[in-house]
Amino acid sequence: MTFYNLFISHSWSYSKSYEGLVSLLNQADNFSYKNYSVPKYDPIHGARTDAELREAIRKQMAPASVVIILAGVYATHSEWINKEIRLAKSGFSTPKKIIAIEYWGSERTSQVVKDAADRVVKWNTASIVKAIKELS
Repeated sequence: MTFYNLFISHSWSYSKSYEGLVSLLNQADNFSYKNYSVPKYDPIHGARTDAELREAIRKQMAPASVVIILAGVYATHSEWINKEIRLAKSGFSTPKKIIAIEYWGSERTSQVVKDAADRVVKWNTASIVKAIKELS
């Protein structure tokens, strides 16, 4: 079975969405992955400068083949998510593929995230896993 390395962009202010996505991925049949997201128990808030923050995020993201971003409207205004998009697109010799996920039932989503994405999918295990497999 293929193993997928993922970086899931998120804000701990919206942790229920992140936890819900991880739960969806954990329920997927014939799908194994490693989550390289910034863990809650070891956040990168200690970065003193933008350069330190960028490097800390880049190190977390480096092993991932796909970056997943929840396309909630909050993402448009998130300094971290915008840095992660820039890193995924230009911080590596080979750009990371980005999957934007539109949360189930959301009426408004981030156009910034959707424009940066290589694929936009709905909040559905099968479509998320299919996009990960196709873009990895």
